[in-house]
Formats: sequence, structure tokens, C-alpha cells
Amino acid sequence: MGPERRRSRTFLVFDGAIAGFGTASGTRLVIGMWPRSPFGSVTDVMIERGDGHRILLAPTQELADFIAATYTFDEVRVTPVRRGLEGRRWDVVAPELAVAFRVGRRAPLGTALQLVPRTLSRTRWWTSAIDPVARVALSGVRTRGTAGGGRREWYSATDLHRLEGVSANFDGEDLGEIRPVDPPVHFGFGSTPPEPAITRLRTTIDLGRAG
Repeated sequence: MGPERRRSRTFLVFDGAIAGFGTASGTRLVIGMWPRSPFGSVTDVMIERGDGHRILLAPTQELADFIAATYTFDEVRVTPVRRGLEGRRWDVVAPELAVAFRVGRRAPLGTALQLVPRTLSRTRWWTSAIDPVARVALSGVRTRGTAGGGRREWYSATDLHRLEGVSANFDGEDLGEIRPVDPPVHFGFGSTPPEPAITRLRTTIDLGRAG
């Protein structure tokens, strides 16, 4: 999925899902799983330690540079990141990371999102209209905002499921039992939902005028 150009503007589209959860250690993780993106089929992991130290894991330098220019990190690691899906179980693995979780039941918000026509949910005006609702209903969550470099970005969510059976090990440390994403993560203008969940969504980033 390459850049889209509309009315002399360039847009990058990432189509996939984001899983977010906290752990008993205080470390929170946000995992982007993108079967379709301008960088091919990729997975990235954003990690925030309990002390606020923010780490990005990305499989290529190109993707790492793009994400680091869009969001804020204290440390960037270019490292192989692989994802696997068997039934309802996801595995996300890197040399320093091992995460496993099951997709649980659909959350009430996921049921509501399913009722919105896909053509509507992906429009910019719709994501702008529901942004105030998301801020109130889901602490820290935004559906639109300005990312690094002044890039405007919006999230078009179409489904939401709870996470179950989560295990996570990072840098040789067992991160402990699953917890809410509390406090919210601070990579960009918004956070993942507080409740551990996987969100099906399409992310669009406006790079500005082409040429």
C-alpha cells in the first residue's frame, strides 16, 4: 500500500490492528500489526517503562526513521519483529521481546463500531466528529491530532476486542500480569484505550502537499 495523493496532498495509510496493554511491572506496550502499509507487511512495538522511558522496536531502518519522526522516543532499536497468528492467539517476537495474547470477546465499543458503515468510519470528518466523545469515554484516546513534524493524523477504528492470556518478556524480564494502560502512554498526541484491547483500524497520515 503506497502513498495516496489527493488534491496535491500525500497521505500514508496503515491498515491493520493495534494491541495495547499494561503489565504489573509498570511497563506498557502498544503493538502495531500492519499487513498493509507503505513499508509492506510490518509490525512495530512501542514500549513505555514505568519510569517513562520510551522505546521503539522496528524491523527496518526506514520504518524506524519514519515512526521516530512521527512520535517521540528515548531509544530506537532496529531489530527483527515478527508476528504470528494461530486461531485467536497472536505471538509477537523480537530478539529482546516475546509477547503472546489471545483475542477475547468483543467489547461494547467494538459492537458500536461495527454498526458504522466502513465508508463512513474512514472519512476524516467522521473521525473529527467522534474525537470529543473518545476523549471522554476512553481516557487518553484521540482519533485525530498533530503528530511529529506537524503531520496530521487520524485513526478510523472499526472493531475492538478485549485481550486475554497475555504474557510478555522484554530484555530478559518477565513483565508480569496484564494491567490497564495506566498511566496513558506518551508517544504522541493520544494513547491506546485504558482497557487491554486490540483495535482494528486504519491510520492515515497527512504528509502535506506533494511536490
